[in-house]
Amino acid sequence: MLLIPAIDLKDGKCVRLQQGDMNASTTFGDDPAAMARRWLDAGARRLHLVDLNGAFAGKPVNEGAVKSILRAVGEDVPVQLGGGIRDLDTIERYLDDGIRYVIIGTAAVKNPGFLKDACSAFGGHIIVGLDAKDGRVATDGWSKLTGHEVVDLARKFEDYGVESVIYTDIGRDGMLTGVNVEATVRLAQALTIPVIASGGLAGMEDIERLCAVRSEGVAGVICGRSIYTGSLDFAAAQARADALSA
Repeated sequence: MLLIPAIDLKDGKCVRLQQGDMNASTTFGDDPAAMARRWLDAGARRLHLVDLNGAFAGKPVNEGAVKSILRAVGEDVPVQLGGGIRDLDTIERYLDDGIRYVIIGTAAVKNPGFLKDACSAFGGHIIVGLDAKDGRVATDGWSKLTGHEVVDLARKFEDYGVESVIYTDIGRDGMLTGVNVEATVRLAQALTIPVIASGGLAGMEDIERLCAVRSEGVAGVICGRSIYTGSLDFAAAQARADALSA
């Protein structure tokens, strides 16, 4: 089970939002590169970056901060990035910069042809992010709820060749109310590609519950507010996950 620290970037700083609300952000650091090194020192084997401004602007905004993180991380730890990725040129630029996986969210739902083209051009480097509430997919920084069912879209995107799916329960994100393990498992069971859980991670109990369903295809979990507030000790949690997965 891979525990993936999230570094959410807003105006060049590291923040956390509650339920995707840009007006409900808490700043946890002014130096994204230092934050990345902190999680590497704690044993992180992958990092999850989100350009929050980019997600709302529809184009990269925090590229400078992203590059500073990549310089700090080097090539040893894969970095995945989402937010504001709407065209193939942006994907190519980020991959050239050293990003390992590009996460496509809103653009995948609104323009499936773009996702298909991205998978064809950059096979093995495309992750799709599906953000949902009550089983329905949300777009545009979670501000719009669509009529699409999560499982139906995920199956379609799996056929396109995405590397994995990040499934976020937006009703829980940033709220420390616990991961929606049941919905994550339902999605994982419907797919053959890995599913990464996201949203609501609260503490060690969530890690243990996720490790118990690892065989269903749940490969990892995004760690956000819990590791910043201290409700989850990242190093201890990864060690526990490794022990349970051994």
